[in-house]
Order: sequence, then structure tokens, then C-alpha cells
Amino acid sequence: MTQSFQALVVDQTQDGEVQAEVRSLEAGSLPAGEVLIRVAYSSINYKDGLAARKDGNIVKAYPFVPGIDCSGTVVSSEDSRFSEGQAVLVTGYGLGVSQFGGFSQYARVPADWVVPLPDGLTLREAMIFGTAGFTAALSLYRLEQNGVAPDKGKVLVTGATGGVGGAAIALLHKRGYHVVASSGKAESHDYLKAFGAAEVISREEVYDGAESIRPLGKQLWQAAVDPVGGKPLASLLSQIAYNGSVAVSGLTAGTKLPTTVLPFILRGVNLLGIDSVFCPRDTRVAIWKHLGSDWKPEQLERLVEREIGLADLPSALEDILAARSQGRTIVRLAD
Repeated sequence: MTQSFQALVVDQTQDGEVQAEVRSLEAGSLPAGEVLIRVAYSSINYKDGLAARKDGNIVKAYPFVPGIDCSGTVVSSEDSRFSEGQAVLVTGYGLGVSQFGGFSQYARVPADWVVPLPDGLTLREAMIFGTAGFTAALSLYRLEQNGVAPDKGKVLVTGATGGVGGAAIALLHKRGYHVVASSGKAESHDYLKAFGAAEVISREEVYDGAESIRPLGKQLWQAAVDPVGGKPLASLLSQIAYNGSVAVSGLTAGTKLPTTVLPFILRGVNLLGIDSVFCPRDTRVAIWKHLGSDWKPEQLERLVEREIGLADLPSALEDILAARSQGRTIVRLAD
């Protein structure tokens, strides 16, 4: 590799503020790890936006390179599972959180974090999915493990214009489900239907903002993919049909869940926690193989809002925190 390369670095100023800028780094600045990767693509996730804020509670020491996913080719490997020139991807674990991440032309990571690029996906397509798409796929995987099937009723996706929500719609549609998308953006209906939503409803139809949430309501959905959490999730649980399931992966509406045990003990509802960070390796590899084959949606490219370079990252990170993004932002690192 070249002795210096470009990366987005977040650093703390003398007055305690945090700023993000593109800098040249030396090869010796990369952390320890068995596999060195020349990064081709990354993508923007909500956690990346938090990493660029002083109150984001992501970065523990400065300076730091964020980016919780990447795809690229192996430059060198001390692990026999990987060879020079091999196409690979990394999502989860400590990438962009405890270890320099994917917003860099080179990344060095532990070999156990690395997944071979599956047949059927390009390096770019892998990052159209990225961490958000993998989280959506893991949600689908867990739902189907718990008996969810296309012939059992409608599946709701909340936060539908976000990265997890959009990918979930496309994946569920590919699998033959009747998908209902919930969004707070009235102008998003055509966009959501373009990649698989059969119906689009307002977020108020899931949770109307009432302080008191009914523990049991009308049974509307056999299952749901929820990257929102908080009070909307509590309301959603009251609407799940008997023996239905909710896969929850996010907390954009908060961490508190003001519900009761009634949906669980009277309707047998399953609340499935989705952790894409430390997902076991065998499950991780299996899901990526699905994403390159039978789960790969025809509308995959429709999930992309824009493709940017390193120089555009600071403003794009602000956009995702301000909910100004609709769809996936792909980051191109290769020259």
C-alpha cells in the first residue's frame, strides 16, 4: 500500500467541540489486525452521524476514523482464510466504534470480522445493503425463524424511509410478503411503493402520540420490522396478531418502552431483539449469501439516494442526523 492515504477523521478541538475533516494518514496509524483491506465503498448509517458529534457517545478517543461498514479487496492477510486480491466486506463488531472504520482508503481489521464477498454481489452492492441492509436481513431471518410467512398476513415496517426500513421493505417484497410501510414523510409514498410497499400509512396510524398507550388493540399485523423503538414500539406491540413477532433494531424514538406484559401473555407476541454488531459469524455469512442470491431484490439500486466521495461526508453525516436523508448514501473510497 502507499505510505499515506485519505480518510475522514473526527477530532476534538481545544474548546471541546468535535469536527470532521478529510486528512492524510500514514500507514502506521492503522490499528492492529490480521487483514489489511483497500476500501472501495462504505455507506452512511445513523451511528456514523453520532460519531461526528461530541455528545454522540460513540467515539471514546480522538482522533478517530468513523464508518461502521466497508467493502474492498485484501491487500495482505496473516490469516489463511483470506488472500491478496480477494473481495471482502466488514460490518459490525468494533469497526468505526472501537477501531478505525470504513471512511478511509485503507482499513486494518481482525480476521474474524471479515466476510468473503458472496457470489451475486458487487463491492458497491454490498454497501447498498451495508450495516442497515444486513440489520434488515437479520430481522427477516429472525422473524421467519419464529413462524412469520407470506401467507399469514401483513407485515409492517416502521421508519420506512430510513436505511433499515427501506431495505426491509425490499427484502420482504422479494420474499412475497404484503408489506405496509409507515413513515412520517407524506411525500414518500411513491418512493416507498417503488421498491415494494403495497401500502403506505402515516406514523400516527401506528402511534397517535397519546401519553397513555392501550396494552391491547386491534390485531392488524402478523409481524413488524421496527428500527424506531420507544412509545411507537409500545403501541405497535398492541396491534400484533396472535403469535406474531416484532423485530426491533433501533431507538430513534427513545429507549423507554412503556408497555405491559399483556401482548406477550395473552397473545403470545414475540419481541425479537436484533443485534447486527455481534451476530455470530456462521449466521452472518449465511445471511450475506442470501443477500447475494434468493433475497437480493430487483429494486436494490432504488435504495440509493446518492453516491458521494470523502469530501462530501461531513455534510452528509449532518443530513442523516437531521433526518434529511431518504434512502442509502454510498461512499466511494477507491480512486
